[in-house]
Amino acid sequence: MKPFRYFEPRTVAEALEILAREGDGAYPLAGGTDLLVRMKRGDLAPGGLVNLKRIAGLAGIEARAGGGIRIGALASIAAVEHSPLVSAGHRVLAEAAGVLGSPSIRNLGTLGGNIGRASPASDMAPSLMVLGARLLAEGPRGRREIGIGDFFKGPGATVLDPGELITAFLLPGRAAGSGAAYERIGRREGMDCALVGVAVFMTLSEKDRGVKDVKVALAAVAPVPLRSGKAEEVLLSGSLTGERIGEAARAAADDCFPISDLRASGSYRQEMVRVLTSRALAKALRAAEGGRS
Repeated sequence: MKPFRYFEPRTVAEALEILAREGDGAYPLAGGTDLLVRMKRGDLAPGGLVNLKRIAGLAGIEARAGGGIRIGALASIAAVEHSPLVSAGHRVLAEAAGVLGSPSIRNLGTLGGNIGRASPASDMAPSLMVLGARLLAEGPRGRREIGIGDFFKGPGATVLDPGELITAFLLPGRAAGSGAAYERIGRREGMDCALVGVAVFMTLSEKDRGVKDVKVALAAVAPVPLRSGKAEEVLLSGSLTGERIGEAARAAADDCFPISDLRASGSYRQEMVRVLTSRALAKALRAAEGGRS
C-alpha cells in the first residue's frame, strides 16, 4: 500500500474543504470495508484519506417530523438492521441489511459507503428505491436532495460532483395497507454479494384486491440497480391474482439484461429474477394484508 496523507475533520464543512484542497487524489473514508481492500490489492492509490467518522451527527437514525425517518450516511449496516425505527415502518430495508455480508462487515460498513460505491449488486439500493428514498448530499455547490433512482450512472459511477459527500438518507412514512419484501440469492448466503436481488413495495387498493402503488427494483442484473417498469405496469393493471403475479415476475425478467461471468450466467440470473420477483411479491402481499411492512 502506497503512503497517503490522512485527515480527521470534525465537521462536514471541514471535510469538504479538505476534499476541495486535495483534489481528485483524496477519498472520503467511511467504514472502509471496500476502499481499504481495494487499496491493499493495489487497485487504488489515494493521495489522501479523509476519515468522516469523527463528524458528529452523521451516524444517527431518527424519526422525522411529519413521518418517515432520517438515516445518517455513516449509520452502520448493523445499525440499520437492528433499528426499531427502521423495522417499524421500513422493514424491507432492515431485511436487506441483515443479508449483507458477514456480521463484521455489517458492523463496519455504512449505508452511505454502500450506496456511494455504486455497485450494481448492492443489497441496500433496491430497498431504498422501492421505499422512495432520497439522499442528502453536500458539496461545493451547497446542499441538495437526490432521488435514489437518479443517483446511479454506471458501475462505480454516480451523479455526485467531485468533492461532494452523501450526508443522509430520507425515507417517507409508510402508507396504510402497504407491504414490502427483499429477496436475494448469492453463492454463499450471507457472505457473497448478490447474484440477483429483488425488492418489492406495494400499497393495496380498498377494492377488487388491486394495487394502487407498486415498485419493483432489481440488483445485479444491469449496470445499475434499476426499477422494472414492465412488472409495475402489469401489477397496476388489475386484481392481484396468482396469474398476475406470475406475469409480473416474467415481465421483470424481460426488463433486465444481466451479464454472464464466473459467478453465474446471464440466463441463470434472468431466471432467478423471475423466481425472486414472484417470491417477493407474494411476501409483500402477505405483509400488506397483515398491515405491516
